[in-house]
Amino acid sequence: MNTTPNTSAGLGLLAGKVAFITGAGRGIGAAAARLFAQEGARLLLAARTEAQLKAVTEEVRAAGGTADHVVCDLADPAGVRAAVERAVDLYGRLDVAFNNGAAFVPPGPMDQVAQDDFDHVYAVNLRGPWLVMVAEVAAIRATAGTGAIVNNSSVGSLGANPELPAYGAMKRAVNSLTESAAVTYGPEGIRVNAVAPGGTLTEMIRTWEQDSPGLVERLKAHTPLGRSADPGEIAQAAAWLLSDRASFVTGAVLRVDGGARL
Repeated sequence: MNTTPNTSAGLGLLAGKVAFITGAGRGIGAAAARLFAQEGARLLLAARTEAQLKAVTEEVRAAGGTADHVVCDLADPAGVRAAVERAVDLYGRLDVAFNNGAAFVPPGPMDQVAQDDFDHVYAVNLRGPWLVMVAEVAAIRATAGTGAIVNNSSVGSLGANPELPAYGAMKRAVNSLTESAAVTYGPEGIRVNAVAPGGTLTEMIRTWEQDSPGLVERLKAHTPLGRSADPGEIAQAAAWLLSDRASFVTGAVLRVDGGARL
């Protein structure tokens, strides 16, 4: 196998690759869709809300990119498998995947987390990434042969998370799945990494701000760069990890947090 990264001038980071993105209707997932298409990937975008998916798909196409979409709830095992298979049906292969989709639960101490909320965040934020990774590995193995997967974690997974204990726990478990998958599938040439965003201006953090007024400013105060991230900045990190430029990187949980955890 040729392990030398392709650095030909004029080629995008993801030129020639088929990419599958979950949670692609808004926020970081939508930013990733725009960026990955600019970097040369053909896309299948997945999320629960068709109107949002359709809007992002049309935006990518209007900019000259190649994209389609499929409605997918990460809590539905059959739907997850069907979505990944759809990428292969459309493009004949799967090379890379960004598992970005996640659910949010109301913030609060652990004893105030409703069991239904805990079960939901488990089904979407932990079982969902496990299901989709299994399907993606099978698709990459059967078509492209080698490839890369990036899971979206959180800096909230790297230590105590008293405001979002269930969310943090699921994301920490995703880190473990990422590392285990990297060891398991590395010998086949399938790399698996994660990004761990800090405070990022998405719909999720705006919802959290409503429940905890002043949250965004508190996060900025603990961030050496002094600001929140734009969703596109997280997408840039994911694109690099999925690209051949990161050909010797696997099992990493890359903090993209403006120094917040230093």
